[in-house]
Parts: sequence; C-alpha cells; structure tokens
Amino acid sequence: MIVFPIGYTAYISFFEWSMSSTQPPQWVFVDNYTNLMQDKRFWLAFARTFYFTSLAIVLEIVLGVAIAVLFNRKFKGINLIKTLFLLPMVATPVSIGLVWLLIFEPTIGVANQLLGLLGINPQLWIASPSQVIPSLALVDIWEWTPMITLIALAGLTSIPHDNYEAAQIDGASSWQMFWKITLPLLMPTVFSAALLRIIDAIKTYDIIYAMTQGGPGYASETLNILGFTLGFQYFQLGYASSLLMVFFFLVLGISSIIIVLRKRLEVFR
Repeated sequence: MIVFPIGYTAYISFFEWSMSSTQPPQWVFVDNYTNLMQDKRFWLAFARTFYFTSLAIVLEIVLGVAIAVLFNRKFKGINLIKTLFLLPMVATPVSIGLVWLLIFEPTIGVANQLLGLLGINPQLWIASPSQVIPSLALVDIWEWTPMITLIALAGLTSIPHDNYEAAQIDGASSWQMFWKITLPLLMPTVFSAALLRIIDAIKTYDIIYAMTQGGPGYASETLNILGFTLGFQYFQLGYASSLLMVFFFLVLGISSIIIVLRKRLEVFR
C-alpha cells in the first residue's frame, strides 16, 4: 500500500504520457526531470511552498508553546477553554477553507469589517497576489496551532517539578525558569511537533484549493497544486509524476534532517 504507489509513480515519471492523446506512453528516461529543473513555474511553486510552510510553522510553534505554557497553569474555566481552543482541529479542512473564504471576502467579509472598526483600510486578502500566501498561512495557523499546544502541554507535564523548586530557592524569576528549564527540556517535544507539522504543512492542498485554486493567477500555486494541475487539468501524467517524485524526496529529506537534529539535541542534553 505504500511501496507500490511510490514505485509506480517513479516508473511513470520516466514516460511522456498525456491522457489527452491516443498514443501510448513513450519512454523519455530523465527528460521529465530535466525539463522540470528548467521550468520557472516549478521553481516559483517551490518558493511559494517554502514561504507558506515557513510562515505557518514558525508562528504555530511560537504561539503553540506560549499558549501551552499559559494552559499549564490552573485557573477557573481552564477545561472549558481547552475544549473550545481545540475545536479547529476537528473541523474538515475544506469546510474551514470555505468559511475563511467568506471571512476574507473584500467587500462584505468579517475580516475587513473588523479592520474598519480599528480604523485600518480594507485589504484584498486572498484576492491580492502579495497577500494571498500570508492569508492562507493565517488559516493554517488558526487550524493547527491547537495541535502544537496539545503536544507541548504533554511535554510540559513530563518536566519534573523539582527543577522549578530548586530554581525558586536560588531566586530565579519566572522568565529565567522558562529560558533555563522549560524551553530546553521542552525542545525534543517541540522538534517532534515541528516534524509532524512541517510534513503536513508542506503538503497542504485542501485549504489552498478550496480557497484560491492556486490563484490569483499563479500567486498561491504550491507544488501540490501544480502537481494536481499538471496531472488532472493538463493530463501530463509523466511530467506530473516527476514533480511528485521530487516533492516526495524533498519531504523525506527535510524529515530526515529534523530527526537527526532532534537526536543530536537529545545527545547534547
């Protein structure tokens, strides 16, 4: 179930196969990969993919850890707040995309109405080539920050309280305890959460397609969207397969790097 689809995609990537033609697939060896490396559209989609992923992941980790530290304290109504905070995770991505599509609507959307109350000029959001990627990243942040918070909370509960008691006796402030105790001991958990989210974010398809379909123009066309377009709109299955294989090894390489960094961090500790 895993090896066959990957192997078949790799096999097809060495053929020129157009479903719009009656001719059978033709063996072209590495021509698809050569053309892909020379395709400006591919490199722009590559850059957008990393822009979207980096923007979303960095903010999700920062916000997720900060909220986890806040939720790790006991106060009235904490269980209700946790439940409400985790609700975005259980919604389907397509429905989330459609709801945020209405929120970002330039004329009657809630986002511009809120900006108007603050005295800020209305924005084009996903209708603007320069704002569409940050807008999509905002949706991803809203949906998946709770997951980082949940994982970070699990990591916080595993930190021994003796470390904090000893630090308090030595006169350490809350800020010093966070930087010297909480954050270093939480880093392996943060790396695990980052690995899960990077793999997922770099493959994001449903939210982008539901909201923009890669537009306006090609401004939000990531590698996943480009692969779908090549395969199921242009019917260039061989070329699309070569892109997906490059994408596969890209995700595999990034995941391996994060795993190695996590192991080195554990050895350092």
